[in-house]
Amino acid sequence: MAARNKARKRAFQILFEADQRGVPTQEVLADWVRHARSDDRQPPVSDYTMELVEGYAQYAGRIDELIATYAEGWALDRMPVVDRNILRLGTYELVWVDGTPDAVAIDEAVQLAKEFSTDESPSFVNGMLARFKDLKPKLRRD
Repeated sequence: MAARNKARKRAFQILFEADQRGVPTQEVLADWVRHARSDDRQPPVSDYTMELVEGYAQYAGRIDELIATYAEGWALDRMPVVDRNILRLGTYELVWVDGTPDAVAIDEAVQLAKEFSTDESPSFVNGMLARFKDLKPKLRRD
């Protein structure tokens, strides 16, 4: 499981970098892959990291719409960048990746929030993703 944990962390970092730079996630992913191939000090980008980033990119508009709709009191552009990207990644994995148990997707996102964000962020991320878990069948249909 450590490999998937690292893959999620790297996927989060790619989403975060893309958001900060204002460029498409696939562009940042390509940069990371290129750097890993040309610099032995850079670890390779795992298949699961690529799957997460590319999957998020496929549903990015829908994911941002869901977050904006259900994040009461938070506009997407006013949300902390770290939290926004953890939610993006967690929402993709929770709603669209069938091979990851719901509890694992939520727990991993909460762990990222604990590591990279504020003291309040883990409960915010947990609450949002728990709501998406309850709505999951409807969210996939829409």
